[in-house]
Amino acid sequence: MTTLTVETAEFAYGGGEPVLRGVTVTARAGELLAVTGTSGAGKTTLLSAMAGLLAPRTGTVGVDGAPLGDRDRAVARGVVLIPQENGLAAILTAAENIAVAVIATGGTPADARRRTAESLEALGLSGQAGQLIDELSGGQQQRTAIARGLALRAEVLLADEVTSELDAANRQKVLDLLRAEADRGAAVVLATHDPDTAAACDRELHLADGTATWVRNPGSA
Repeated sequence: MTTLTVETAEFAYGGGEPVLRGVTVTARAGELLAVTGTSGAGKTTLLSAMAGLLAPRTGTVGVDGAPLGDRDRAVARGVVLIPQENGLAAILTAAENIAVAVIATGGTPADARRRTAESLEALGLSGQAGQLIDELSGGQQQRTAIARGLALRAEVLLADEVTSELDAANRQKVLDLLRAEADRGAAVVLATHDPDTAAACDRELHLADGTATWVRNPGSA
């Protein structure tokens, strides 16, 4: 089972001041890890680094003891990011967005059809499969992005504020699906500003003033 570890890492953009300093955290298989903090605290920065999109200025980011590398290497290691801004292609339908991603990561056309149908059904979007992204509401777009993430069968699933536009029923549905991913053996990291969502996770890392502090970390030494 895969673990992703950030060790005494500092993150910054270009030559700017550090966004985060001295961060150490391990995303463990079979668990939900909440990353909390106000807007601008660095939640997206940390998940971007875990996804291979941002290299640490100092420290390390690794998977199972090996350097994570860039985004291509992270994808090859099964690291899936569901971005805050959904990242969907507006010229494709909901189903096409998911199927293309499955095929791009090595799935067969048959895999793509099956996983697309299953993930859309799980999010209550079977009826929107053939709609273009621009024809969907904000909440439906967010659920489509989640469905795409689930269809990729991640080893490490990074979900950035994926419940922000959802009502209570759909938020609980998403949390149940993320829990199912952890039960399958994935390491799930969920960035959120919602206390109830964070409380549903196994551990909580809080970001503030450029540093990371454990709110809940059961099983730590």
